[in-house]
Amino acid sequence: MTIYEKKYDVIVVGAGHGGCEAGLAASRMGHPTLLLTSNLDQIAAMSCNPAIGGLAKGHLVKEIDALGGEMAVNTDQTGIQFRRLNTRKGLAVQGSRSQNDRDLYRRRMKSVVEAQPNLDIRQAMVDALLIKDGKVHGVETHIHERFLSRTVILTTGTFLRGLIHIGLDHFPAGRMGDPPSVRLARQLESLGFEMGRLKTGTTPRLNGRTIDYTGLVVQPGDENPRPFSFSTTSIPLPQVPCHITYTTPETHGIIREGLDRSPLFSGVIRGVGARYCPSIEDKVVRFAEKERHQIFLEPEGLNTSEVYPNGLATSLPVDIQIRMIRSISGLERAEIVRTGYAIEYDYIDPLQLEPTLETRLIRGLFHAGQINGTSGYEEAAAQGLMAGINAVLKVRGEEPLILSRAEAYTGVLIDDLVTRGTREPYRMFTSRAEYRLLLREDNADFRLRDTGYRLGLVSEDIYREFCRKRALVEKLMERLREFRLRPEPGTMDRLKRLGTAPIRNATTLARLLKRNDLFFEDLSLFDPGLSETEEQVATEVETRIKYEGYIDRQVRQVEKMKRMESVRLPEHVDYGAVHGLSTEVREKLSRVRPLSLGQASRISGVTPAAIMALQVHLKRSGAEKHG
Repeated sequence: MTIYEKKYDVIVVGAGHGGCEAGLAASRMGHPTLLLTSNLDQIAAMSCNPAIGGLAKGHLVKEIDALGGEMAVNTDQTGIQFRRLNTRKGLAVQGSRSQNDRDLYRRRMKSVVEAQPNLDIRQAMVDALLIKDGKVHGVETHIHERFLSRTVILTTGTFLRGLIHIGLDHFPAGRMGDPPSVRLARQLESLGFEMGRLKTGTTPRLNGRTIDYTGLVVQPGDENPRPFSFSTTSIPLPQVPCHITYTTPETHGIIREGLDRSPLFSGVIRGVGARYCPSIEDKVVRFAEKERHQIFLEPEGLNTSEVYPNGLATSLPVDIQIRMIRSISGLERAEIVRTGYAIEYDYIDPLQLEPTLETRLIRGLFHAGQINGTSGYEEAAAQGLMAGINAVLKVRGEEPLILSRAEAYTGVLIDDLVTRGTREPYRMFTSRAEYRLLLREDNADFRLRDTGYRLGLVSEDIYREFCRKRALVEKLMERLREFRLRPEPGTMDRLKRLGTAPIRNATTLARLLKRNDLFFEDLSLFDPGLSETEEQVATEVETRIKYEGYIDRQVRQVEKMKRMESVRLPEHVDYGAVHGLSTEVREKLSRVRPLSLGQASRISGVTPAAIMALQVHLKRSGAEKHG
């Protein structure tokens, strides 16, 4: 056994999207950090689709950027198509998505990790945690190296007892081509962690040279790509289109023929899959009335012919996959270069976590990503960033960073996990956020940039630029509220040209902008200097003014929520002694151990009457505390 001479403050196990953010955050905060991965060539690998963002997921990427993480910058530098989604709907539910060059994404993130001061990387499979008196103090690898550390963050992805399925064939793997982590999974189970099995899958990859794009619908990106990072000034790579095709009744018939050899429908797979991202065989069975399903043909990069057929995730046998693919328009002669597969893996019930993502069973041990039951690169990266930050704050003995549901989608994500748990792969949606009008993509920097700077994750230059933008927004808000129009002939003529109603009394530009049929660029007819306003500044001001009434209403709701959150619950409160609680509620409160009345109120099954009983108990016992 070899004990490595250098000691670390943070060890991160796994170098996927969560592991990279965790390692970069801890090291950028000035603490010696070690990033361990079983394969250095797979750092930040996009194991599934080569894309970042999407509805609600784009919000997470923007928040990662505002806090000083790397995912948004890496996305902008390697993106080959950018699109804004839901643009016909309100700003609160619009989202950004990018198609990325898979190889460039991985290589660039690897170079960032390698160049980061305070961050060491090492190729090794971690077999065990080193634990003493209920506290982690390092890890041991498969070749009996020991690395010592004050905290450990597990970002194991799909590697814990990973099992790949293709038809009725299955074999152990963390993902195709990489071994699973079996011994670590067994140790976690022996330590008393409650574990379950989840399932995810990926599509077959196609040789683009064998696809006939003639007659397929072309899906271009946005004409003016909007980057993810607030600090990105231009998109460097050429932009490419995707294409759309559809399954056919013949496709569905072929899939049904193969269901007897489907691990999903023959009972071989026992893990729970993502309800919102089903395999093609699942879609054909569950939505039998649908004649076709949409398939997006997404290029994997600028210098490869591989294509990702988004919408065709499958674990059917290879012969069925080939026939299925060739029954689709444009793919009649398509060749599969990588077979689609499903993978089952262990996860640990996130109800065993503190809101900091530290485990309750082992002090100093943090979990982030799919080990907590989530799906998606973005959800993993957001958790990794928060785990890295909180591991450092624990080492320093400082107060942790816990983002509220009113501050960030990241706060919603983590609160959902540690308060409600999950029995299926958790995916972020805008509908999960009660205060989504406050949590827009475009204002993530206003919400979180100060915090990132305070933590040392945001550079002086980037923070200075943000402060300039913030000042411009405040100045412009004041300008629009003070600039008054009178019902004079020249004003009336301009309003008529804009196709909007005349004004009867003196009004401000801010009041005019509240109209549904007017937009910020229209105001330059009355104040020509406004045409020089920067786009980000104009967008923020227009949103604040147009949605002012709704925003004020949500702010009042947040204030009410804060009062509940400020009532702290004692760490060792005996819920069995609280009069008026049902057995079920007592069990749930004892398991989750909420930090506040607010968190207790969000536990599934905890009623308003139970919250009232808790308040009465706290007052009688004199234990009510305000945070």
